[in-house]
Amino acid sequence: MSQADVMQPAAFLTRPEREFGKTVSRLGLASHGRTAITADDVLHAVSRGVNFLNWSAFAEGPPDDEAFPAAVAALGRERDGVAVCVQFAARTAAEAAGELRSVLSAIRSDYVDVVTLYYVERADEWDSLRSPDGVVEYLRAARADGLVRRLGVTSHQRPLAATMVASGLLDCVMVRYNAAHRGAERDVFPVAAACGLPVIAYTALRWGALLLPTPDDPPGFVPPPAPAWYRFVLQHPAVSVALSAPHTRAELDEDLDILSVSAPLPADEYESLARHGERVRRHAGRFA
Repeated sequence: MSQADVMQPAAFLTRPEREFGKTVSRLGLASHGRTAITADDVLHAVSRGVNFLNWSAFAEGPPDDEAFPAAVAALGRERDGVAVCVQFAARTAAEAAGELRSVLSAIRSDYVDVVTLYYVERADEWDSLRSPDGVVEYLRAARADGLVRRLGVTSHQRPLAATMVASGLLDCVMVRYNAAHRGAERDVFPVAAACGLPVIAYTALRWGALLLPTPDDPPGFVPPPAPAWYRFVLQHPAVSVALSAPHTRAELDEDLDILSVSAPLPADEYESLARHGERVRRHAGRFA
């Protein structure tokens, strides 16, 4: 696969080089442990224009998905055109050294584009991570050496995420954002924008709930398929990348159709999605 073979998404669906060190597609592809996605599927996504790959790596023990490192390892000379984001489990400098070696070996690369600290959920945890023996200082040193190009954090806790963004220690932040959970618009996005940090959004489908009806749906309403909800997330200018996590090749191809759009959702479609998101929030369980 040569660069000429890769589909180029519309300008609306790309972000500038300064954010991640290379121009990236706003639709990213994420690994997870319950999927039939193969390395060939990942490479197929890359050929269609997706060049932001998020791998959970060793965040929950053994690698949750072998397809992603295998695909990255197979990129060869095309590796520099793909942004590889790795969820990092290490909490100390000593743990980080071993994990980074394992990640680089698995993807057969001498650098990782983005490392995000996996689910930092408490203020005292953040304090420990940025202590002299914590993972943050190790990864900042690895960034200076070129082994890691960007350092970020993943969190469900919006106020904490905003605090971490404002610390000046990070290059990006990954938070939950979808039509049913829009608190990041108030708590995180303005801080990230003020600090110039790109935002990576996950759970665009609200774990599938946005694809389902609710008791309060108006007559004739049919919840739109997955691509509409990724487009909803991408409608917000603060979101640099929305992560898709399909289970099958068919779901992947459906999501990849987003790359052919040339403009944001029309206002009436966006508002219809937002209203369904509010209904899902009322009926599908409470999350802040």
